[in-house]
This record gives sequence, C-alpha cells and structure tokens, in this order.
Amino acid sequence: MNKLMGYARVSTRQQDIDRQETDLIAAGVRRDDLYLDHGVSGARASRPQFDAALNALEAGDTLVLTTLDRLGRSTQNMLSFADQLRDRQAALRVLNLGGGDVDTSTPMGSMVFTVMAALAQMELEIKRERITDSVTKRRAAGKDLGGRRQAFTDSQIRNAARLVGAGESASQVARDMGMSRATLYRRIREVEG
Repeated sequence: MNKLMGYARVSTRQQDIDRQETDLIAAGVRRDDLYLDHGVSGARASRPQFDAALNALEAGDTLVLTTLDRLGRSTQNMLSFADQLRDRQAALRVLNLGGGDVDTSTPMGSMVFTVMAALAQMELEIKRERITDSVTKRRAAGKDLGGRRQAFTDSQIRNAARLVGAGESASQVARDMGMSRATLYRRIREVEG
C-alpha cells in the first residue's frame, strides 16, 4: 500500500501543534492519515493517537514524524519501536533530523536513527543533571528557586495577624486579602515562626 502516516504530539493542551501538522502535510502525508496527540507527554508509554497510528500501519507503510523527540524519551524505547516497525515491514521517517530526513527503511537511515536516538537520550540526561545541579546550588546559597511569587509581603501578613488578634474575623480578613482562611493561617505561621 505504501502510505505515509503522520504523527504529531504536544505535551500540553496550551501548545500549538499546527507547525508539526504543516510539516507533515508538506512531506506528503494526507490529512486523513494524520494522528495528533494533544497534552500527552513523550515519557508516557501509551499515547492514544500514537497507538492508533501504529495499528493503522501496514507492510510497506511509513510513519512520519517531524522530530525525534516526538517519538519518545529513551533510546531503549526508540530502538524497540524501530524493531517493531521492521517486524511489521514498515519504516520510520524523521523530518529535520540533523538537517535532513532519516528513513529507517534504508541501512544508512537505520544506523543514523540508532545513533541519533542515543544522542537524544544523552542530551536529555545531561539537561536533567544540569537542572538538578543548579537547583541544589541555588538552594544551598539560599537563592530564589522561582515558582509562583507570594502575593503578600511579610509585613502585610503581620498586619493581618494583628487584625485577627484584635478580634477581627479571620475569615473576613482572609476574604479581604483574597485568600482562604487556611492560607492566611499558614502564612501567619510562616512569618511568625
């Protein structure tokens, strides 16, 4: 049959999948043969549309991806997947991999895919290591780790505590500040603690 089946994925629902879709269609994939996962992490073993694309593949077909990271995160999973495709007599084509296409139906494409899968996993592990190291160093130095900023200063929380101590309803003070009573009490404990 020799069909091209396209697969695109974004990890969050807020991300845009249009660019991947456009690239796959430009590579010759028919719109009816596109499988799109929205809000699905590449680390998950089961991805509904990815599984559907695999089930639709027949001997001679090619699964087309825009980039290698759309396939998965570990070299072992990627190589296992490549073996599954070979067993089905199907191929994998990755657009934009090292400046060109890689097609696993050829011996050279298969070798390049194997090397690139290993490099992709190494890159991910190095990135994780750097992030962990950075967080550890910032914590040790007492620096800010980012995240959501406190909406109220310690001074504002102390003033709220004074109001509660003077007989004001904690629920009303919290409501006036735009937070829950539990959050107000937690913040007072943090500031006074």
